[in-house]
Amino acid sequence: MLKHLQIENYALIQKLDAEFNKGLTVITGETGAGKSILLGALSLILGERADTRVLNDKTRKCIIEGSFSLENKGLRRLFAHYDLDFEEVSYFRREITPKGKSRAFINDTPVNLAAMKSIAEKLIDIHSQHENLILGSSSFQFDLVDSYAGKLDDASQYRNLFREYRQITGELSELHERERRAKADLDYFQYQYDELEKAQLDPEAYRQMEEDVRVVRHAEEIQYTMEKALYMLQDAEHNVSDLLNEIRQLLQAVSRYGSSYAEIAERIDSLHIEAQDIARETASLKDTVEHDPQQAARLEARLDGINSLLMKHSAANIEELVALKEDYRQKIEQTASLGDQIQKLEASREELLGKLAAQAEELSEARKSAIPEIESEITSLLKNLGMPGGRFAIRHTKAPELTSNGTDELGFLFNANVGGELQDISRVASGGELSRVMLAIKSIISERKILPTIIFDEIDTGISGKTTTRVAAILGKMAKQMQVIAITHLPQIAAKGQTHLLVYKNTEDGRTHTHLTQLDDDQRVIEISKMLGGEKPSKHMVETAKELIFNKEN
Repeated sequence: MLKHLQIENYALIQKLDAEFNKGLTVITGETGAGKSILLGALSLILGERADTRVLNDKTRKCIIEGSFSLENKGLRRLFAHYDLDFEEVSYFRREITPKGKSRAFINDTPVNLAAMKSIAEKLIDIHSQHENLILGSSSFQFDLVDSYAGKLDDASQYRNLFREYRQITGELSELHERERRAKADLDYFQYQYDELEKAQLDPEAYRQMEEDVRVVRHAEEIQYTMEKALYMLQDAEHNVSDLLNEIRQLLQAVSRYGSSYAEIAERIDSLHIEAQDIARETASLKDTVEHDPQQAARLEARLDGINSLLMKHSAANIEELVALKEDYRQKIEQTASLGDQIQKLEASREELLGKLAAQAEELSEARKSAIPEIESEITSLLKNLGMPGGRFAIRHTKAPELTSNGTDELGFLFNANVGGELQDISRVASGGELSRVMLAIKSIISERKILPTIIFDEIDTGISGKTTTRVAAILGKMAKQMQVIAITHLPQIAAKGQTHLLVYKNTEDGRTHTHLTQLDDDQRVIEISKMLGGEKPSKHMVETAKELIFNKEN
């Protein structure tokens, strides 16, 4: 339940501290005093968005902090999900800076608004006139029936499973489309791969083949050149080898006269040895060169084949062809693996479908059993709320296929008049009738202690007379099961509160501010008598106020 609320620099509120107790707390005040401002501030720690327009003083940040008692509310798993420390009294805080930055904290740990809202919606339900419109909402209708049937957790588990099922179905659809496209391209991929594989692509072998082709093409020229070189190196009358040998002998004769001569002699000696070695290699190379037109044709044909592939695939070099072949191989393998993936996913989907069907059937049976009791209770409450001919019913039919709500379709039906035809509630109920139906629904929910706190924002709009007293009685009954906070203009409801808070405005230093104070018994008598008879109530109104407050039978 909500224990304490602190607000600083929000709208007309400069600073406000309020304590909240168990049971029924009523909040009263003149129109425009700031009751809606109070709810607006509270909504910020429930995860709603805000901007700098809420700042009372544009130079200071706005702070809203609320403390909640979380005893026995089953929130430990939700706190753990968001990696938050669970405390039996937990603090929710929002800060809005003058620059428009918003920060949210739970127990001093920063959180995003989604996390704050996810937890806060388990703590407080704010009921306003606008909320009456959700009576026609499918999600609200299922939540009501499931909560009454004690199946909220089961329904949540089912929806999680259904989301998983939808995700797998989507993945399967995508895989089938990929497989279709892949199969259409498979023949093309296989042909390209086979062509590249047949070419026996090897970068080193390709470069060697290029060289071999050049040698074969110029075999005669190479042979002639090598023979001439060999002749000049060792076979000519004045060949290089003999000349170098003669120079070597001359220099060896003078090498003993100085190191410079000895060094030149050694270098000539090395040249002579190198020339002899070159001559031997030249002779060897000359013998390996053979003019073979057939070999030349074979090499050129293979080289031309690879060059054609380079041009065909716009490849800059043979390495790119090798990479392309690998890419085709992977595409072929992926096409084959898609079938395996599809088979596994289809098996998983079928298993999920079986679980969903079983859970949906269990939920459906529980809903079917709960619906007559819900209809009876709400119809009975409507009679107490001034609609003796009012009837409420829930249409329960089977869905053509599994949905996020199982195999059921629900609809809320209503008619306010005896003998009238039941129709969709959003079409036939007036604003006041919707308000009373929603109060009846919240009343039966409270008996199951689904929420620790509920706030009614002017639930009394559009009612009067005996209905007012009955609404007050229902709120009092609800407050025995949970914390109820009611913002009201009606003295009959205000008198029912165990705690009475008054919202008022005053002007300080030329500025208007909203304040909140808790009334004692004497102050309550004065406030309720004013609600009965205006600013200057008569003695009769004061006595009536006392009777409303202190007569336990009212």
